[in-house]
Amino acid sequence: MATLILNGKSAQLPAVREAVFACRDAGLALEVWVTWEAGDAARLAEWAGQEGVDRVIAAGGDGTVNEVTSGLMRLPRQRRPALGILPLGSANDLATALGLPLEAEAALRVALQEAARPIDVPHLDGRHFLNMATGGFGAEVTSSTPKSLKRLLGGGAYSLIGALKAWQYQPYPGRLRWAGGERQASLFVLAMGNGTRSGGGQRLTPEARIDDGLLDVLVLRDFRSLHDMWRMRQELQVRPAEGAFVETFRTPWLSFEGEQSLPLTLDGEPCQRQGFRVEVDAGALDLVVPEGCPLLASGKAGQPRAAAAS
Repeated sequence: MATLILNGKSAQLPAVREAVFACRDAGLALEVWVTWEAGDAARLAEWAGQEGVDRVIAAGGDGTVNEVTSGLMRLPRQRRPALGILPLGSANDLATALGLPLEAEAALRVALQEAARPIDVPHLDGRHFLNMATGGFGAEVTSSTPKSLKRLLGGGAYSLIGALKAWQYQPYPGRLRWAGGERQASLFVLAMGNGTRSGGGQRLTPEARIDDGLLDVLVLRDFRSLHDMWRMRQELQVRPAEGAFVETFRTPWLSFEGEQSLPLTLDGEPCQRQGFRVEVDAGALDLVVPEGCPLLASGKAGQPRAAAAS
């Protein structure tokens, strides 16, 4: 038996109801549990594991997937059901990167029928995320975008808010430490990717893989002029290991100690920290993915991934 944990805001969508009935008519066993308030998705996911459910499907946006994941991570590893995703949000960054269909019935059939693979679950000071954590300007944009605008414009809402804020941001100075080194940095954007996309389709960490035991980290340093911004955009095209404004690396952990509170988002969910540490819990959860999923390291023609020293 699989359990669908459905964001209450999507409970009356005709496409969702039709998808559920079509799958049941095809002989697929599926219960539907609907959330009412914040925290319900995590509580229901934990309860499902305690009741011996084999597969839990998070039906909603990236925030719903994050909350269901948090509930599953409260359980011992051997008691965690496999996680499937029915993407119903405005951005669906993780689902898109996984190669999941965005049509409700097709996505639900994948969640019910495809195989589950062990994946990594990073955590930031005890808060889990599956896709990406961002800090600085990117997090300001994500957390300040009104939900009504997200629904109206989809991923384009983030671009609009970003344009409005671009010349009002403040850099965030602090010290970064990771398995391969440490550095003082004045941050414009910090992205820590288990997946590849954030903020409505922005490919911040395009080489990330969800099962390699590593975070893919992108650091964009503070710029002072239009010329600096142009140079940063040029560096983003090649993504150097260490450029004038862009730095990229892979690491199983990363910490930051700032001089002021840094806005963060974990799978789009906002928080603030002056200092934090992110670590990867390798193979912590089984995720249902489509055949040929591009986010699996094993699916990249067998090419090995370079890891930072631990």
